[in-house]
Amino acid sequence: MTARILVVDDVPANVRLLETRLLAEYFDVLTASNGVEALAICEKERVDVVLLDIMMPGMDGFEVCRRLKADPRTEHIPVVMVTALDQPADRVRGLEVGADDFLTKPVNDLQLMTRVKSLVRLKMLTDELRLRAATTRDIGIEELLNSRIHADAEEAPRVLLIDQRRASSEKLAAALESSARLTRVEDPQQGFFDAVNGSFDAVLISTGLEGFDPLRTCSQLRSIDRTRFTPIIMIADADEDQLIMRGLDLGINDYVTRPVDVQELKARLRTQVRRKRYNEGLRASVAETIEMAVTDPLTGLYNRRYLDSHLQTLFDRARSRGRPLSIMITDLDRFKSINDSWGHEAGDAVLREFSGRVRRNVRGIDLACRYGGEEFVIVMPDTEGAIAHKIAERLRREIEGEVFHIGGDRDAIHVTVSIGVAAMAPGSDSVAGLLKRADTALYEAKNTGRNKVVAQAA
Repeated sequence: MTARILVVDDVPANVRLLETRLLAEYFDVLTASNGVEALAICEKERVDVVLLDIMMPGMDGFEVCRRLKADPRTEHIPVVMVTALDQPADRVRGLEVGADDFLTKPVNDLQLMTRVKSLVRLKMLTDELRLRAATTRDIGIEELLNSRIHADAEEAPRVLLIDQRRASSEKLAAALESSARLTRVEDPQQGFFDAVNGSFDAVLISTGLEGFDPLRTCSQLRSIDRTRFTPIIMIADADEDQLIMRGLDLGINDYVTRPVDVQELKARLRTQVRRKRYNEGLRASVAETIEMAVTDPLTGLYNRRYLDSHLQTLFDRARSRGRPLSIMITDLDRFKSINDSWGHEAGDAVLREFSGRVRRNVRGIDLACRYGGEEFVIVMPDTEGAIAHKIAERLRREIEGEVFHIGGDRDAIHVTVSIGVAAMAPGSDSVAGLLKRADTALYEAKNTGRNKVVAQAA
């Protein structure tokens, strides 16, 4: 896992210490010595996590965090307060201004790396959703997107508490009564089923479950689609450091230790629910609005409008991160003769079936679009040209090897496809150049016999 971490501290020795630890884990590290510099870096650079000192001259860490979370351009960046302050009131204040976590100096190496990696995973998810939302804004539906994201921001969260200790469970229920709709379960297995079948905004899991490993429940919740992104907060004893670290590594989002500070728990719960709803809002708005604006109604794939907007973004991201990117352009051979011989209804059936086979042969991160007529474009991030050529050949064989059924009592149709492949070149390449090379490769495939894959050299 690689990411860019910003370390903010006015003491050079503290900066060097954290920088050394992070570099040893192959993170890319940026540094700032004051709040103003940190805000400027976050506005101009891609930052995945901020490690922020509190006690700084001029603008303290609380104010830096408040400004980051108040700015739509930076509110999604996780912020970890790194401080010598260890009072619950200080942690609550930090969480109230939007901090995602706290680390107390001197920082424990294991705790540092586990926290950072956990937040990087969340940031990667948010980045992908924001990338798609950015495409949505590009096509002019930002207002609908924003209204959907913040629609339920004030609604009391539904929270599931799994705790065998009735006394502590009742105490937490009383404490959260005014801020959450709490469901209490003593049996951890029943709690798991309730979490999967319910619509909870967060799950609180207590350690010390008799005859049951709480980490098993956490792991199971992370493996189920319906609860994969549900925030999990562990309630642990103060001496259960290894259990907490293991839990964070498995994917829990946060923890509190006994005796539980109620205000801290409320603040941490608000932080997790806010992030969950932010991501859910992005998902729902993007899915609904883009489907209407940029989906081809016949095949269900993205259309050229979306490709024109999103391909440049994928290209720029691959270039900035030094990652490969490949595309293929496909063209159904002699498609006009299908329409002429069997009618346009049969041609539409072939296009729908072809798009379904494309979906089966590409990954979820790949972008498949109907380019126009019988031409399709597949964009493959993090894919070298040689691998893209193999994927294209696999698709070609599947199209050739299985007939297309066009409905009714009519005979099945044998269809073949020609494919051109091109990979992003180092140096001064461009989206237009990449598309041109793939199109030239496709032209060569069509003019040298059809039903073949040709890869165009950069």
